Amino acid sequence: MRALITQPRADGKREKVLVDNWDDLPPLQVDEVRTETLFTGLTNGTERNGLIGGNYAPSDQSLPAGSGYQNVGRVVEVGSDVDDLEEGDLVYSSQGHYEYCTLRPHKLKGLMPHQRHDGLYVKLNPEIDLIQAALFGVSAVAMRCCRNADLRMGERFLVIGGGMVGQMAAQIGNAMGTRATLCDIDQRRLDIAKEIGAVEATINVGGDGWEQQVQEASYRTILDLAGVVGMEDQLIRAVEHGGTILFIAGRFNVEYNFNLGQHREINIKQNSHFDKDDLGNLHRLVFRGLLNMAPLILDVVPVTEARQIYDKLRDAPQALLGTVFDWRQ
Repeated sequence: MRALITQPRADGKREKVLVDNWDDLPPLQVDEVRTETLFTGLTNGTERNGLIGGNYAPSDQSLPAGSGYQNVGRVVEVGSDVDDLEEGDLVYSSQGHYEYCTLRPHKLKGLMPHQRHDGLYVKLNPEIDLIQAALFGVSAVAMRCCRNADLRMGERFLVIGGGMVGQMAAQIGNAMGTRATLCDIDQRRLDIAKEIGAVEATINVGGDGWEQQVQEASYRTILDLAGVVGMEDQLIRAVEHGGTILFIAGRFNVEYNFNLGQHREINIKQNSHFDKDDLGNLHRLVFRGLLNMAPLILDVVPVTEARQIYDKLRDAPQALLGTVFDWRQ
């Protein structure tokens, strides 16, 4: 079976490559569904974390290994006990970059949301663009962030980081009625956000851009997707009294001046992936045309060319935004 696999290189770096000899899947059980992959989406943050040995990367001892959680496939086999999917259905599932996947349609009990991958799927409306659906995972993370933040109509919402999650969070925040602002150091990403039209403002925080343009106590909620070390106190100063800061993945520690946070009575939140309800709401909004993913997808490449994408992800991640691999060859 073909699969995209992370493995070590002789120089100590890691790479991700397409192999054609990954273990075949075991026979289907009565409560399982088998899908044949059509498209998979690059999960920029999670997969780069794995490539550079970040805070939640697989250990060297566990390599080679697969990863990813954005898979669009066609159902090719259905177990006898499954009654909500049938052959030919198109599904997004939280599975990795594998030619074939197995999932259990029903949510497993007693697990954290990020562990429920078997049941974490959505049957796709035939009118949904499958290339866009291949990025429903990172988009559902954005949905989770916005719902976790309990965003309210008219509140000022600052999203730090204009990657896929940040772009989608700004759009979802806009759909929830906030006055969304997106900041990044990459003007190209900010220009894309302006083109989509879901943000009220963009801020280029390169150089002294933060100090010059982000005023004290000016946002009710701040979603920090950039994870810049040492920025915590600046975020606290930018949030209103009693406001909320969400710190998302990609970091080992969060350190801030306790008295500063206490004086402002801040709320600090974290996310744990997303759940099926987040995924269903995302599907609904995309289908209704309330979210625009198309301008965010800059690269659609055959899976045979994935290695070059992953080299870029490891060494020059800012060059990428939405990337989808085409498995139909």
